[in-house]
Amino acid sequence: MAFFNSAVNVLQIIVIALGGALVLWGLVNLAEGYGNDNPGAKSQGIKQAIAGGGVIAIGIMLVPKLTTLFAGVG
Repeated sequence: MAFFNSAVNVLQIIVIALGGALVLWGLVNLAEGYGNDNPGAKSQGIKQAIAGGGVIAIGIMLVPKLTTLFAGVG
């Protein structure tokens, strides 16, 4: 069970890192949209940043629940 718990911890770190990367990518697109006065890039940037925040929230709240979900298995 210790291996599974460590695997869940690694998965949590990966999910949070991917969410952070998506937030940063969205902020870059947002800044590019403001710099070029491009409403399409602004919209895409905002959507990417919010989606990245959602992925981070999933990594923080839901991924650790995997340890309790499979606690009785094995």
